[in-house]
Amino acid sequence: MESPPVFASTLCLLFCLSSVFGIGVDPSMQIDVLSELQLGDSVAGVRQVPGLHNGSKAFFFQGTARNIKVSPEKAELSFQKLRNKHEFTMLVSLKQTLLNSGVIFSIHHLDHRYLELESSGHRNEIRLHYRSENHRSHTEIFPYSLADDKWHRLSLAISASHLILHVNCNKIYERVVEKPYMDLPVGTTFWLGQRNSAHGFFKGIMQDVQFLIMPQGFISQCPDLNRTCPTCNDFHGLVQKIMELQDILAKTSAKLSQAEQRMNKLDQCYCERTCTMKGISYREFESWTDGCKNCTCMNGSIQCERLICPIFDCLPNSAPGYVDGKCCKECQYIDECAEGRHYCQENTMCINTPGSFMCVCKTGYIRIDDYSCTEHDECLTNKQDCDENALCFNTVGGHNCICKPGYTGNGTICKAFCKDSCRNGGICIASNVCACPQGFTGSSCESDIDECSDGFVHCDSRATCINLSGWYHCECRDGYHDNGMFSSSGESCEDIDECGTGRHSCANDTICFNLDGGYDCRCPHGKNCTGDCIHEGKIKHNGQIWMLENDRCSVCSCQTGYVMCRRMVCDCENPTADLFCCPECDPRLSSQCLHQNGEIVYNSGDTWVQNCQQCRCLQGEVDCWPLSCPEMDCEFSILPENECCPHCVIDPCQADTIKNDITKICLDETNVVRFTGSSWIKHGTECTLCQCKNGHICCSVDPQCLQEL
Repeated sequence: MESPPVFASTLCLLFCLSSVFGIGVDPSMQIDVLSELQLGDSVAGVRQVPGLHNGSKAFFFQGTARNIKVSPEKAELSFQKLRNKHEFTMLVSLKQTLLNSGVIFSIHHLDHRYLELESSGHRNEIRLHYRSENHRSHTEIFPYSLADDKWHRLSLAISASHLILHVNCNKIYERVVEKPYMDLPVGTTFWLGQRNSAHGFFKGIMQDVQFLIMPQGFISQCPDLNRTCPTCNDFHGLVQKIMELQDILAKTSAKLSQAEQRMNKLDQCYCERTCTMKGISYREFESWTDGCKNCTCMNGSIQCERLICPIFDCLPNSAPGYVDGKCCKECQYIDECAEGRHYCQENTMCINTPGSFMCVCKTGYIRIDDYSCTEHDECLTNKQDCDENALCFNTVGGHNCICKPGYTGNGTICKAFCKDSCRNGGICIASNVCACPQGFTGSSCESDIDECSDGFVHCDSRATCINLSGWYHCECRDGYHDNGMFSSSGESCEDIDECGTGRHSCANDTICFNLDGGYDCRCPHGKNCTGDCIHEGKIKHNGQIWMLENDRCSVCSCQTGYVMCRRMVCDCENPTADLFCCPECDPRLSSQCLHQNGEIVYNSGDTWVQNCQQCRCLQGEVDCWPLSCPEMDCEFSILPENECCPHCVIDPCQADTIKNDITKICLDETNVVRFTGSSWIKHGTECTLCQCKNGHICCSVDPQCLQEL
C-alpha cells in the first residue's frame, strides 16, 4: 500500500487535472450534441474539417439543403436529462462565416421556442430565445460579433433566473432574466445549425456542442476560471483525511474477521429444511396454491396435485366450459350471435347478452323493430358533424362533409383559405379575406399604415412622429430627452444641456452655448476658430467625412463644429454598390428569402413583421429581432393582447409587469404582513385570490373555482 503522503499527492494531482481538463464529468449530466447526431461526410450540407483542437470532431455547415436534427428517440433521451432542470450550461466552439446570421441550436415544439441560441452577423448580436414559466416568449439580446470568420468559445450558463455569458473565457454579460420553462413536451425537436428545415441556417464550423446539467459548466471549457490546485493547508487536510480513512479501514477489517469466525460456527448448527418456488421460500409441511395445483413442502422437496373440481348442472341456454383465469369449468351462456342462433336482419349488428341477444342498428341507420333497421339521412335531420363552412352529402350508412369553396380542411374542420396568404400577422377569416392586426392594411395586410403621414398622430413640437412597421411612437427630437413621464404624445420631452453634460462636438478653440433643443459652437471675440469637431474623443476637421468603425453603412461629416451622421445613400445603378448596406440593389434570385409560412417570397432588402419581430431579407438570409419598443421607466406596465409593446399604467392591479420593491408591504384583511409579490386566498372566501403589488392589494375572483364549488 502507498504511504499516505504519496497517495495524497496522487489525489492532489488528479484534482488539478480534473480542473484543467474537465475529467470527471458525469455522463448522466452531459449531452454531447454532435455525438448524438453521428454526423459524417454522407450527410448533406455537412462535412468534417479540422477544428479548434484535435480532441474532438468538428464539422463545417454549408448551404441550405440540409436537415440536421437529433432523431426523436435520442432527442427524448437528451430531454430526459434537461427536462425541468433550472441549472445548466450550453457550450460550443464555433467559427462563423463573415456576416452570416444563423441559429446555433434550436429546441422547439410547434411554434414555441423553449431554448434557441442565435448569432446575427447582420446586427452583430447573440440572441437567446426562450419560453418563461408564464408561457410567454422572450428574447435576450447580447451585442457581440461572432460572425467574423474567427474561432470563438461560447458558454451560456443558466441558474434559475441568473444568466452568465462567456466568450473566449471572458465574462461578457451577466443578467437576471425570467426563469426559463423547461417542461419540454413529448415531440419537442432538437435542431443543430438551423431553426427548422427552411430557416435560420448557420454557416461555418462547430465543435464541442454540449449541454452540462450544472450552472458552472463553463469551467470545463475554460478551466482557468476554476479555483486553483489545493494549497498547502488543503494538502495537509487531505493527508489527515486519508489517515482517518485508513483507521476506519483497519477497524472494519477487524470486524469482518470476527464475522467470518462466527459464520464458520454456523455450519455446526441444525438447519430446518425449506422449499423454494418462484423465489418464495416455504417451511417444512407448509401448503400453498400454485395456479390450478395444491403444493406442499415435504422433506425439502415440493409435491403438487391438481385441484379437485366440484360436480354441477347448468341451466338451459348455458353449458359447462373453461373460463380464463379459472381452474374448473363453469356454466357459460350460449353466444347466439357467434353460433348463428339469432334473428337480426340486414343493417344491424348482433350483440350477445346473458341468456339472449339484441340487434343494434349500424351507424347511419335507424330502428324499424327489434330485428330490423333502415337507412338514416343525417344531413336532413342535422345529426352530422360537418363544419358550418362545409356541405353535407348523405351516403349509404353515413355521410360525407366537404368544405365549401374558399375553405380547406377535412370537412369536420374547415378553415378559410386566402390565396395570397395574410402577411404581418394577419388572420384569414373568410375566403380571401384577411383580418389585419393594428397598424396594417391591404387585402393581404401587406401595407403598413403610416400613422405619421396620414395625420392620425399629433406629436408635441419637441417630438417627432416615428413610423415603424405596424405601429408608431413620438420620439424626442435631437437635443431633447424624456423626463421620465413617457407621455405618448411627447409632452414629456425636455431640453438637453449638451454644454453642461459634455454631449457636444465643439472643438477646444470654441465655446459651447446651450440652446433650446440644441447648442451652438461660438468663436470667442477676436479669435479665428477652425470649426473642427470632436467625435468619440478624436478631432475631426471642418469639412471632413468619415465612416463609423462599427457601422460600415453610416457616414459622418464635420460642419462648423457640428457632427452629422446619416445612412449611406444607395445608388443601385452603381455596379460597386455595397449589397450589405444596400440589399435592395441585389437582383439575384439566390438572394431572395422565403417567409416563415413558406408561401411568400421576399427580395433582398424587404422587411416584414412576424410574431412581434422585425424580419429582414439580406442576400438570401432571414434575420429577425424583437421590435424596438419605447423605453419605459414606470413602476407598472401592461402588454395588451395582440400588441407587441407594453404600456405604462397607473393602476397596479391592471399591470402584468411590476418593478418589485421589497421595502413596500401590504396588510391583508386580518392585518397579516404580506411582502411584495406574495399572494393568498382572501380570508372567508374560497375563490378570491389576492396579491401584494408594491404596497397595493389587488384581488380577483377565479370563475373556474366558483364552478367547481
